[in-house]
Amino acid sequence: MKTQFEILSVSRTLVEKEIDGLSIEQLNHIPTGFKNNITWNVAHLVVTQQLLHYKLSGVNCLVPEELIANYRKGTFPTTPFSDEEFDEVKDLLIGLPDTLVEDYEAGIFDNYESYTTSTGFVLNSLDDAITFNNFHEGMHLGIIKALKKLV
Repeated sequence: MKTQFEILSVSRTLVEKEIDGLSIEQLNHIPTGFKNNITWNVAHLVVTQQLLHYKLSGVNCLVPEELIANYRKGTFPTTPFSDEEFDEVKDLLIGLPDTLVEDYEAGIFDNYESYTTSTGFVLNSLDDAITFNNFHEGMHLGIIKALKKLV
């Protein structure tokens, strides 16, 4: 799993570099033809990782319930982030992969609930979820890059 954890960390660093220097107005902007913005995508990455790894393992998520409710699959932006709010999300984006490694090594994930993703891939274990999440992160990195060109 070491490689999978490294991929997650690198992916998060790439997202951080991609959004660095953008104003909160640019980050919150929803371009014509899109249903979300960069801030939604970043928060969605944080939330999805928590749901796939922690919630489906029967472990409490490490992010606020409100963040989960507003940025899980099937949601769209309803209110813009402030600079301060988005800084908190960016801190989670960068910090949570290290926490995942610590929790994985501590063995807190011992009961995984199988889950069929919207792509039809069935996750039967935490290891499956970690691998799938990296695929998911790559898709959203691409979306963030596309959105950046339009803001």
